[in-house]
Amino acid sequence: MSKFSERRLVIACGGTGGHLFPGIAVAESWTAGGGEVVLLISEKQIDALAAEGYGHLRFEKMPSVALPRLLSLQMPVFLAKFVGSLFACRRLLKTFRADAVLGMGGFTSAAPLLAGKLLGLPTFIHESNAIPGRANKLNARFARTILVGFEECAKHFASGQPVEVVGTPVRPSVARRPSREEAASFFGISPEKKTIMVMGGSQGARRVNELVAASLAEFEDAGLQVLHISGPTDYETVKPMYDAHPDAGCLVNFCSEIQHAYAAADLAICRSGASTLTELAFYGLPSVLIPYPFAADDHQTRNAEIFSVPGGAECWSQEGLSEKEFSRKIISLLTEEESLAEMEERMRALAIPDASDRVCEVIANQVKEGNG
Repeated sequence: MSKFSERRLVIACGGTGGHLFPGIAVAESWTAGGGEVVLLISEKQIDALAAEGYGHLRFEKMPSVALPRLLSLQMPVFLAKFVGSLFACRRLLKTFRADAVLGMGGFTSAAPLLAGKLLGLPTFIHESNAIPGRANKLNARFARTILVGFEECAKHFASGQPVEVVGTPVRPSVARRPSREEAASFFGISPEKKTIMVMGGSQGARRVNELVAASLAEFEDAGLQVLHISGPTDYETVKPMYDAHPDAGCLVNFCSEIQHAYAAADLAICRSGASTLTELAFYGLPSVLIPYPFAADDHQTRNAEIFSVPGGAECWSQEGLSEKEFSRKIISLLTEEESLAEMEERMRALAIPDASDRVCEVIANQVKEGNG
C-alpha cells in the first residue's frame, strides 16, 4: 500500500508565490505517496499564473480578504466574507472527506484551518520566514502543530505549542535540474557568458528592477548577460531599456519553469522571501539579497541574514543603493571566482532538500494517530 493511500489533504496556499509554490511541493509529495489533495488558492492573477502546468493537481479558488485593523470600517465587510468562506470551506472539507488541513500562510489559510478545527481534523500551519507574519500568528490558534522552515522562527510562537522544523518545500519540477546548455537554450541566451539572474519574487520588486535596467550598459560592456524576471507589474516599465540593449540578455514577466533560470545563472539578485531562498540554496546559487524594506517586522532582512551570515549570500540594503554603485559591485563580485565558488558551497550547505517529505510525514503520523 502506498504511504498516504486513501488519505485526503487540503492545502490552503493562495495569495503569493511564497505560499503557493511550497504548497504545490507538498501536494506533489502527498500524491506521489498515493494520497489525494485539494489546493485552495486565491482569485489573484499570480495564483492563476503559478498554477499553470499543474493540471494533474486539483485547485479550488477561495475568495479572501486581508484582516483590517480592529477599529477599521472594513471590519464588518471582512467578517461577512470570512463567515462565507468558513461555511464554504466546511462544505468542501466534508464533501472531499478531508483527513487533515495544512495552511501555508496568509489570510487565505484562516477559514480552512478554522473549519478543519471545528470538524475535529488535524490542522497544521507552515511558516517559511524567520519571523511569522500577522496572518500566521492568528492561524496558529487554529493549528494543532506548527511547521517552520527556519529554526529561528520557532521562538515566535506560544510556548507549549508543538513546533517542528521541517524546512521549506521545493517543487519536484524545480528539483529536476537541467544542464546549463538546456537552460540557456530555454531563454535563448548564451551558455558561455556569465549570467546574472534577476528575480523580484512572484509580484515583482520595483527598485530591484530599476537598478538592474539602469545597469544594462555596464553589464554589457563587462561581457555579462542578464536573465531578468521582472514580474507582470514592472515588465512594461523596464522593457524599453532592454529594447535599447538587445544584446544585454533576456527579459520575461513571469517564469513558471524557474529551474531553467537557476541552472543558467552564475549569480542571483533578488528579494529575500523564504521560498526563493530555499530554491537558491538547493541550487547552491551565490546571491545578492536586497530585502523588501517594508516587509512586516522586517522579516526579509532576518531571512537574508540566515544565508548571508554563513557566507552563502550578500545582503544589501536597498536604501541609498545608487545605479552606479550597484553595477560596480555586481561586476566586481562576478569577477572573483574563488569567492563565488565559496559562496556556492556555503549556499548549498543551507539546503533542506527533503522538506516536502518531512511535512508529509508529520501530517501523516498525526492522521494515523487520530484514526488509531
